[in-house]
Amino acid sequence: MSGDSHAEIDAAVAYIHRYLQEPLSLSQLARYVAYSPYHFSRMFKERVGLSPQYYVSSLRLQRAKELLLYTQWSIRDIGLDVGQQSLGTFTTRFTQRVGVTPSSFRASSQQADRGMETLRRLHDSQAWRLPSTSPQARIQGVVQAVEYFEGIIFIGLFPKPIPEGLPLYGTVLPALGGFSFADVQPGTYFLMATSVSWNMATADYVIPRTTLRTRSRVPIVVTHGATVPDQIVTLFPPRLDDPPILISLPLLMDRFLSRMRDAKTPSEVAPALSDNRYRNL
Repeated sequence: MSGDSHAEIDAAVAYIHRYLQEPLSLSQLARYVAYSPYHFSRMFKERVGLSPQYYVSSLRLQRAKELLLYTQWSIRDIGLDVGQQSLGTFTTRFTQRVGVTPSSFRASSQQADRGMETLRRLHDSQAWRLPSTSPQARIQGVVQAVEYFEGIIFIGLFPKPIPEGLPLYGTVLPALGGFSFADVQPGTYFLMATSVSWNMATADYVIPRTTLRTRSRVPIVVTHGATVPDQIVTLFPPRLDDPPILISLPLLMDRFLSRMRDAKTPSEVAPALSDNRYRNL
């Protein structure tokens, strides 16, 4: 894709953000940058990783999260605001992609506060350590960041190039450094990560708009008997074309802590971390 094409797709992304509450058809977006719908859709997906329609629907679900957290609007009215005429359809799609129902998400701030306090105590007690990497791990690597921060890192393998729904494999790290996913089944995965600093306001990670993050634009393919190269994961400030982080971080935090509580003794905490799978919790 040429540099000019990059600029045109970036302009389309900015247009989507500016007119998100208006009807945004594929043909309208293509006309804005003077492309055919087919050519625009292909170039948009190459640049952003998602189709234009899926990107728009993702941003609208992000807006729904904001309205749930910051307003007293009814769930039906929020669904209508983001273009869902049916309350049932809105609730189903929200739950599938965020991981919790709209009403549960609205009440998640208190849960998030408790979770962060518990993780901070674990961190300070040094009972929570980075998992060791090993030749048997199917996907492993190192997380680094372009900005210094102190806090936790959510990292996971997703089936689509957007952090939505529970990751197929995932964990929470106490600091920058190594990560390891063991027993990863053959398949195609997208590696996503985001950070939450210890001093971040609750609302800023319940709806993570400014957290450092990364996403793999090229999928990781796991096949029988093949070795996956180590992954170097670098966290950056969010970019305009990044898809929103739709999965509920308080939900991931709660599921991680549940697994920690299942470790019967302190010596079992580190082995429990090496499993790294949300899906089995």
